[in-house]
Amino acid sequence: MKFSEAWLREWVNPAIDTETLSEQLSMAGLEVDGVEPVAGDFIGVVVGEVVECGPHPDADKLQVTKVNIGSDELLDIVCGAKNCRLGLKVAVATVGAVLPGDFKIKKAKLRGQPSNGMLCSFSELGINDDFDGILELPTDAPLGQDIRQYLQLNDKTIEVDLTPNRADCLGIKGLAREVAVLNKMSVTEPKWSTVAATITETKAITLSASDACPRYLGRVVRNVDVTVATPLWLAEKLRRCGIRSIDAVVDITNYVLLELGQPMHAFDLDNISGDINVRMANTDEKLVLLDETEVALNANTLVISDSEKALAMAGIFGGLHSGVTNSTKHVFLESAFFAPLAIAGKARQYGLHTDASHRYERGVDPELQRVAIERATELLLQICGGEAGPVVETVAEDKLPNRPAIELTSAKLERILGISLDNSDVTAIFTRLGLDVTVTEHGWLVTIPGYRFDLKIAEDLIEEVARVYGYNNIPNVAPQAALKMRRFNEAEMNIDRLRSLLVDRGYQEAITYSFVDPKIQQRLFPEQAALVLPNPISADMSAMRLNLWPGLLQTVLYNQNRQQSRIRLFEYGLKFTPDATAEGGVRQTEVLGGVIVGALNDEHWNIEQRAADFYDIKADVEALLSLTSAAAEFRFVTSELSALHPGQTAAIYRGDTLVGQLGALHPEIERKLGVKGKAFLFEIEIAALGLRNIVQAQELSKYPANRRDLAIVVDSKVRFADIAATIKKVGGNQLVDLKLFDVYTGSGVADGEKSLAIAITLQDLARTLEDRDIQQLVNQVVSALGEEFNATLRD
Repeated sequence: MKFSEAWLREWVNPAIDTETLSEQLSMAGLEVDGVEPVAGDFIGVVVGEVVECGPHPDADKLQVTKVNIGSDELLDIVCGAKNCRLGLKVAVATVGAVLPGDFKIKKAKLRGQPSNGMLCSFSELGINDDFDGILELPTDAPLGQDIRQYLQLNDKTIEVDLTPNRADCLGIKGLAREVAVLNKMSVTEPKWSTVAATITETKAITLSASDACPRYLGRVVRNVDVTVATPLWLAEKLRRCGIRSIDAVVDITNYVLLELGQPMHAFDLDNISGDINVRMANTDEKLVLLDETEVALNANTLVISDSEKALAMAGIFGGLHSGVTNSTKHVFLESAFFAPLAIAGKARQYGLHTDASHRYERGVDPELQRVAIERATELLLQICGGEAGPVVETVAEDKLPNRPAIELTSAKLERILGISLDNSDVTAIFTRLGLDVTVTEHGWLVTIPGYRFDLKIAEDLIEEVARVYGYNNIPNVAPQAALKMRRFNEAEMNIDRLRSLLVDRGYQEAITYSFVDPKIQQRLFPEQAALVLPNPISADMSAMRLNLWPGLLQTVLYNQNRQQSRIRLFEYGLKFTPDATAEGGVRQTEVLGGVIVGALNDEHWNIEQRAADFYDIKADVEALLSLTSAAAEFRFVTSELSALHPGQTAAIYRGDTLVGQLGALHPEIERKLGVKGKAFLFEIEIAALGLRNIVQAQELSKYPANRRDLAIVVDSKVRFADIAATIKKVGGNQLVDLKLFDVYTGSGVADGEKSLAIAITLQDLARTLEDRDIQQLVNQVVSALGEEFNATLRD
């Protein structure tokens, strides 16, 4: 918001300069974005009056004038402005004057006629205004007075960047209140009187949407002269606040907007049929706005209407049909309170943003409407004349915002600010802010005025105390905290250890969005319902991921499209599963997932190249599980999953609980996604990993180890993991190593069977194992395998 410093100082005038005032506002939370002079740098320009004006004898577009500036002699000045005329009060740059741009005025002759000065326009004085012609001053402007003094051009325009919660400062009144608080002063409000009704005409007001508009005031003013020029003092105040003068009636409503922060609107009374109704728009109801654009109104838009049609978008934009024009004779003034939520976002639906909507959607004082309409009426009658009717007010008291009472204790104030303030100083701060304060045993009970929508909790009051007291006045005290060693459970599985292991095995970590393409996810998991976002970033990021694989596969495609053939990626993150029993209807699970595509190893002259396969990614998962203290509890079971290749899919169980999946990507999905080469994936729940192994020191056996090789024949469907579990159970503590070093099918082995070559290593801590001990243990192993799996020794 831009405002005139001089206008502010009419309300409150602290003995500080502009720079200090700006710093003060910024430190109080009203950040000053810029300070600019309202006019250029010039000297020697005074008020004059055109006493003679005639055409130039040798130039059609020039006029020869004599100008009285209150001195003994009249000045001969040649002027080319079309609006130059007899009796006009003007700004005269005399000989010797220096205008902006270091332009010096000298005696001259224009087409043979002497010119001892210049009649100035706004732009020639460095004033931003789109008025075409020389500056026209009021008839009572004193001759010879310095124009800078007369127009108060030593003023500055200050622009503040207000946060959305400080709508109370979107007017001179609110800013003055803030400056007064910061400087421990009182505000001197301009005096204006309540306008007595001189006619009885009224418009009845109906609030059909009282939730959106709980208070609406209206007033009929007849016989106004809209063609009257806006007084220069009013137009100048508007200009310095960044608002262009339009006509007297509109300028008055804009003036009240800037002065009090209350938006207003004036309707052409003759174009209102019947009474006023504040209602929601009918679906696809049409309205032509003041800028001559036609809009189809949405049903959620609040409108001001008469008995036949919509007149305006409430709190946003007026309608062209009911707007004030040069032919308007009678007006209907509106001053209303619209609920912030009823206006918020509505202007943007139509690509609009107005001064009114900017204020209403942030919050306007619900007690300000009568003051505003009286102020506007007084100005309207003074400037445009007319006869005012009585103010008609319709209000739904139960729908107006409540004034909350907030309790604040002195102990909480001291704890959060870190300093102790005298209770009387805090009470004074609250009082100067316009809050109703009651001192209690432990602090204060503060009732919030209607214009402070941002004060809702005790912490808001503490912030008010801090900024009024001054952030710079709060000493910098370093926080103190006692150091305490955090308890560390070495056995807890650290995700960084899992990351490090995968990096050591050639993986790189990827971070993908939790939002995935629903089409890709549907291909992978057609039987699972996903959570679809109501307002997604884009259509291909509209579903919450059920698994890490959609994001990882898209990353694989991204890399393959950039000539990367060997890809090994992992990701740690959350997956989101719909679950009615979970909080919010969604279960969030921490998981670790990975994908490998392409060659097992980087290209090397001494390493044979081959493509990665199922057992490679299974080995990576087994390496992760080996970090846990319960690796023996995990098992891989053949399973089926829609995303994975039948026959190359394994479910990971811990005990009887499914905790993960791994396998080759289904060929059909591979083809549809465009993945080049065979992709293998895994995912495992972090919570299932539990605790990790802690290194335990133990005595090494000083007795020799003995290896025995067994070649057994079993059914081809028997899993080696089950065979290994049986051998470990029989071998007990004396079994120190177990390896499968060959799998054979073919000649010498019956169809449907396979030969497994197993090496077992036996060792005892207390003695040397003799041959009979070793043989006895081997026999027990063979016997157990025969009973369990119908295994036989291979001939």
